[in-house]
Amino acid sequence: MESRKTPKADLESKKAIFFEIGLVLALALVLFSFNYKSYEKRTFTLIQQKADNTPEEIVPITEQKVKPPPPPPPKTVTQIKIVNNDVKVNDNIDIDVDANMNTKVADYVPPQEDESVPEQHIFVVVEKMPSFPGGMGALMKFLATHIHYPELAKESGIQGRVFINFVVEPDGRIDHVKVLRGIGGGCDEEAVRVVKSMPKWIPGRQRGKAVRVSFNLPVKFTLE
Repeated sequence: MESRKTPKADLESKKAIFFEIGLVLALALVLFSFNYKSYEKRTFTLIQQKADNTPEEIVPITEQKVKPPPPPPPKTVTQIKIVNNDVKVNDNIDIDVDANMNTKVADYVPPQEDESVPEQHIFVVVEKMPSFPGGMGALMKFLATHIHYPELAKESGIQGRVFINFVVEPDGRIDHVKVLRGIGGGCDEEAVRVVKSMPKWIPGRQRGKAVRVSFNLPVKFTLE
């Protein structure tokens, strides 16, 4: 059987051309896809403006009433009353004096003050303060000889000064002994005991008379 296909209808010779055209189209499609730009989709909503129909508040205007100033005080008028000077004054003064040029006048003697001092009053400062017989040296020697250091104070290491207050009576006796400031450990009681055992003092004097005098005495406790 003979073939009726004409040589012009043979596409084998054009195969290379069609292949090149396909490559060109494929390359063009790739370039287009790379250069294609996409944008985000944005949605816009229209804002509807609503009218505010709220009635406007009207602030009332207040009127401040100012009080009128008080009336000025009434003027004081000084009234001068004229009195008739018809009062009689007796200018005749009678001075009865029995003294004459030869009369001697006694010298004025001021009244003497009462120099007595009540014994119940306790003085703090007097003209002559009370003192221990023999002076302060004898007092320190007496305290050092008669004071016994308490055992509790020795064990606890307590030392310092105990301030004692007492009253020196007019006869020199020691009375009303009390602790003003102590250190504890039995030292306060020992200081009171020694002060009470002291002999009579030389009493203090005010206006030449022995009086009661308050006296403060520090008693020192020292560990050796």
